Amino acid sequence: MRSPLALLGGTPVRTAPWPAWPERGPEEERAVLAALREGDWGGFPMPNTRAERFADAFARRHDAAHGLCVANGTVSLEIALQALGVEPGAEVIVPAYTFEATAAAVLFAGCAPVFADVDPRTWCIDPDAVEAAITPRTQAIVPVHLAMQIADMDRIAEIADRLGLAVLEDCAHAHGARWRGRGVGSLGDAGSFSFQTTKLMSAGEGGAVTTSRGEVLDRLHALANCGRQRPGRAAEATVVGHNYRMTELQAAILEVQLARLDEQHERRARSAAVLDRGLAEVPGLERVHSDARLTTRAIYQYVFRFQSEAFGGGGLDRDTFVAALSAEGVPCDGRFYESLPASPLLRPDSRRYPAWGGADPLSCPVAHALAYQQAVWLPHPLLLGTTADAEQIVAAIHKIAAGAAELRGATDTAIEHARRARSQRT
Repeated sequence: MRSPLALLGGTPVRTAPWPAWPERGPEEERAVLAALREGDWGGFPMPNTRAERFADAFARRHDAAHGLCVANGTVSLEIALQALGVEPGAEVIVPAYTFEATAAAVLFAGCAPVFADVDPRTWCIDPDAVEAAITPRTQAIVPVHLAMQIADMDRIAEIADRLGLAVLEDCAHAHGARWRGRGVGSLGDAGSFSFQTTKLMSAGEGGAVTTSRGEVLDRLHALANCGRQRPGRAAEATVVGHNYRMTELQAAILEVQLARLDEQHERRARSAAVLDRGLAEVPGLERVHSDARLTTRAIYQYVFRFQSEAFGGGGLDRDTFVAALSAEGVPCDGRFYESLPASPLLRPDSRRYPAWGGADPLSCPVAHALAYQQAVWLPHPLLLGTTADAEQIVAAIHKIAAGAAELRGATDTAIEHARRARSQRT
């Protein structure tokens, strides 16, 4: 006999802890201790030894000629736009379904974010929506390689080349991913990466910009290093720069994290294959389409679409499904990202950001449906375990599908009471 759903008082499918993140070991300890003992901890003079060594290796890993380490992934977007020559007041097209920092960085650069809806198959920016959003003020496109996928860089490059627009790839989810065999961050004019705690490579915080254009690298250095020129450049500073430097302690960790990346990709891919097969057996759960041109997939989070009308006979909403799956011991999220036109985190003061006039909250229906009705996100550390761990995720999902009638029959009050009781026990 099937156990009652954990959300309603039953026994969870999973009670053991999941793999810890970030993964670390004696290699990171040795690297940090070496940097600590040397006493040269900061990012000045820029680039410092470890930051330069890591940036070069990271750029090569992604088929870019140059790399520069910076303080975090938001400022990497901001200064990359400025280094690409995007002018204050210009419009920059960004996807409507991504983290708010993608659009906030556009504002920080003095520009206006313009939202394009996402492709319902891949959840990445829709090239048709990009073309529809272009105006005479448009100067750049920021495709985000989201969760498990890469934006259609063939179409985006064609649009940008035809209209003379800059392309800045937001690769915060995509360390090590490849499109047609080429690394992300080398497919546009520049690429932006994040090393924040949850990312596929982490130093707690940190970011990087990749580019194959030497003049862009020159401007990046000045913007990140208080206006100073990079070594070997005699020209006077032409910008008022920030202090966006990365520390040597972070760079020491990242050198080791880069060495871990390929093996972690392999583990995530094995677990994702188990989930792909398991979800295919459940009506109402739809896997994200994987483009054949995506030759190496980086899985920042495992995502899938919940279809209320088809799951478990219909009638459940996404948020109840997420609560039920979490109660079964599988951490997950529904509103991992908002639709940016509707996001409460993106309501800037018009006096400080006069270039942006705001956006219609319902202007991007695919993003809106994903954010508030359909998307389910599983944290990527869950995929670093064994095949048996991945099978437990599938078992939990099957259990909820089989017990959907219990949830439909329970009142909101009963579900909330069960949640509270469970939290008190744990």
